[in-house]
Amino acid sequence: MTEDELFYLLALQRVEGVGDVMAKKLITHCGSADAVFSTKSAQLAAIDGVGSMLLKNIKDKTVFDKATAELQFINHNNIKVAYFQDVDYPERLKQCIDGPLLLFSSGAIDLKNRKIISIVGTRQITSYGIDFCRKFMEDLAPLDPVIVSGFAYGVDIVAHQLAIELNLQTIGVVAHGLNQIYPKTHKKYVAKVEENGGFMTEFWSSSNPDKENFVRRNRIVAGMSEATIVIESADRGGSLITANMANDYNRDVFAVPGRVTDKYSQGCNNLIKTQKANVLTSAADLVYILNWEVQKQVKPVQKQLFVTLDDDEQLVYDYLLRTGKEVMDIIALHCDFPIYRISGLLLNMELKGLVRPLPGKLFEAI
Repeated sequence: MTEDELFYLLALQRVEGVGDVMAKKLITHCGSADAVFSTKSAQLAAIDGVGSMLLKNIKDKTVFDKATAELQFINHNNIKVAYFQDVDYPERLKQCIDGPLLLFSSGAIDLKNRKIISIVGTRQITSYGIDFCRKFMEDLAPLDPVIVSGFAYGVDIVAHQLAIELNLQTIGVVAHGLNQIYPKTHKKYVAKVEENGGFMTEFWSSSNPDKENFVRRNRIVAGMSEATIVIESADRGGSLITANMANDYNRDVFAVPGRVTDKYSQGCNNLIKTQKANVLTSAADLVYILNWEVQKQVKPVQKQLFVTLDDDEQLVYDYLLRTGKEVMDIIALHCDFPIYRISGLLLNMELKGLVRPLPGKLFEAI
């Protein structure tokens, strides 16, 4: 995208009454953002949804002054910009009709051929949520997923911190321009996040973290991810909005169950009860539902020197030691486990470095 093209895209964003859906419609009809401003009103009026007020607003020249100012900010601060048709625009977000026309980012984000999941939840995360999040991400780390969250208090910042600790790429999707950080107390994490990924937003530098921006932010979190994981949530909250958006985008949603008496498990339990989310009890559940191929993982799994197996894992491991290698269905049959259970056991054992998958759905003990 040239600077000239970006200028007109920015100007189009500042036309009152033009949102992301209308902007894409205008560009598709006219051929480019530049052409929108030079197309005759009679032709624009033929586009569904374009009325007299919008035609008047498109002719408002003050949008060019605003575009000039924002372009200067982008250039002076080394902000990266992705147009919704660009190759570096999140692939899944392209599928969302209301996905942002432009995405602004900082850091070293690389989404090419990556597994992307979002982790969201309450701002009042409990020790239960922290412990689950840590175990979940540690077990998932060998698959090298990109961790997306909203850089807010609670579950968000815990997910970002754990991603950094585990050397996973992490992206903070923020509800304001990239000239500021909210909450301010999280400024201490900015450098590490940008080293391990970065920040992303649809908002201009003139945008503050206003309440309505957080809902708009949530659709990016949900739309760019293969799955959304809700760690903990009360019966209301932004994470439930994100989960509902993910469902609307036909994405997988997972929720961590909790005790019915726990305030910050009510939202998750309701998502599961109303069949809006899969039950998430371990990393194996997500890998199984998403059908991720463990043998294609990026990071090698190191066998631990001292490994603790539960009784079910020991049974499977002993069987594979005797047989050498076997297909999953036969392992399940001889060990008397359903397929979904044996799949989870084998994944956990692979992450522990005890078994490895082979072509043809075979597994062998290491």
